[in-house]
Amino acid sequence: MKKWMKLLMLAVLPFALASCENDDDDNDVMLNDANVMVVHASPNAPGVDLLINNTKVNTTPLTYPNNTEYLAVPAGTQNIKVNAAGTSTTVIDANVELDPDAAYSVFAINTLANIEPLVLEDDLTEPAANMAHVRFAHLSPDAPAVDVAVQGGPVLFSNRSFKSATDFTPVPAGTYTLEVRPAGSMDVVLTVPDVVLSNGGIYTIFAKGFLTPPAGNMNTLGAEIIVND
Repeated sequence: MKKWMKLLMLAVLPFALASCENDDDDNDVMLNDANVMVVHASPNAPGVDLLINNTKVNTTPLTYPNNTEYLAVPAGTQNIKVNAAGTSTTVIDANVELDPDAAYSVFAINTLANIEPLVLEDDLTEPAANMAHVRFAHLSPDAPAVDVAVQGGPVLFSNRSFKSATDFTPVPAGTYTLEVRPAGSMDVVLTVPDVVLSNGGIYTIFAKGFLTPPAGNMNTLGAEIIVND
């Protein structure tokens, strides 16, 4: 992570110098950065390199289904590229408008042939006492719309289709077993045990992989949990 931040400082330096020309207070130079997390959620794509304004910011490939930490990026319109690792082949090239002091998750989603970005703004507001905040994103490219429910309990997120994501939702802190079901059905297609939601924690849970993997691909339907805060 320290190496990542050094590379990001190189990317940020021109912006910082420009700010210094108009502001004598060096302590204010980076106060308005945005924070950006990148998530590899394309189940048949290889490892990737990340470029912000054409500066590579990772030292090792980001592989499915992993994510970066939050990276400090200047606010404003910034170019984010995702390249096949070790190459100049760009599979995602997106200009993203970033607000000062805001947080974002950029997911690389869909199959490799149709890979695309999904950009979500992350609300990192502190949960109330004894609560956690949880968001669900449906990122399995061949799965139908689903409900996500607590085993033996309520439905938390209903009728979520591919590429959709919920807002962060308050949930009592605790340990849960979650069930993923076709929307409107009680049939369970995926059970996710031992989901620990800590008091004050903020999480993203995303459906990943293929319901029916293509030949040679072992990334079956599953769930991944990201700790946003």
